[in-house]
This record gives sequence, structure tokens and C-alpha cells, in this order.
Amino acid sequence: MDGALLEPTLYTVKGIAVLDNDGNRILAKYYDKTIFPTAKEQRTFEKNLYNKTHRANAEIIMLDGLTCVYRSNVDLFFYVMGSSHENELILTSVLNALYDSISLILRKNVEKRGVLESLDICMLALDEICDGGIIIDTDSSSVVSRVALRTDDIPLGEQTVAQVLQSAKEQLKWSLLK
Repeated sequence: MDGALLEPTLYTVKGIAVLDNDGNRILAKYYDKTIFPTAKEQRTFEKNLYNKTHRANAEIIMLDGLTCVYRSNVDLFFYVMGSSHENELILTSVLNALYDSISLILRKNVEKRGVLESLDICMLALDEICDGGIIIDTDSSSVVSRVALRTDDIPLGEQTVAQVLQSAKEQLKWSLLK
């Protein structure tokens, strides 16, 4: 094996993707342009990855020379990819940080519609977790505190009607669940 491949590096994450239950991209970032130089190759890899994982109960897969850890919830699949010699526990911590951050942003309602409605904040959370393949932060609460604009903090007079109704709906839902 080439000795350069085994040297420690900060560039641990090769890509992060969130796919829907049909394998279509919701959100994705690829950090290594040598592996996936074009969007077409990225989409081909995503389709292949989805086809291999959407029915599996595992949490990790080796595909096309990459270690991929993944997690599914309702109608979303979350993936974090690293090189074949990357530590799976580190990739899993990134995956958990991404999932937990999105869960906090969406108030535990992690589904396709919620992610699409808050796509801008979800993208910011992704950027706060990983920048250029280097892991920046894996604490979901600190990530959310840096990216989330809570409607609770906006004065009632400045909220839109939709925001007021959404806030009331969330409060009612949580009071019924208790």
C-alpha cells in the first residue's frame, strides 16, 4: 500500500448527502473533486448508494472504494462518505451530528417536507459541521445555536401569519403528546 494513503489527514469526509425515499437528492456536498468531478457522476453514485442501502438494516457499507455510513428516517436517508481507510466511528459522529442538528432545527419532525421548507438552515448546519472535508463541529446543539433563527425570538408583530400558525400548531402538538 502507498504510505501517503495511511498518513493522518484532516480531510476525513469525502461527501455528505441527504436523499429522499426515491433516491433523489435533497441536499448533498462533495468535498473531493478527484472522486466525483461532475454532478453526473455524483448522481450516479447516489443512485447506486441508494439502491444498495434502502432495504438494508445495516449502518455502514463499502461502495466504490468509499466507506459510507448511513441512517434513515421516515422518508429520508442521511449518508456520510469517507475514504476506504477512514475510521467509521468518526464518520458516524458526523452523521449523528447532521441528523441531530436537523432534528433540532425541525423540532424532531425529520421528514422530506420539513427539510425542504428549512433547506437554507439545514445547509448552514451542514456547513457548520463539515467544511471542505474537515470536521468542524459534531455537537448538534452548538451547531443549531449558530444557524437557527427561532421564530420564538422574533417579536409577534414581525412574524408572518404562517409563522404564527406554525408556532401554535407545534405548541398544540407537543401539549397533546405529553
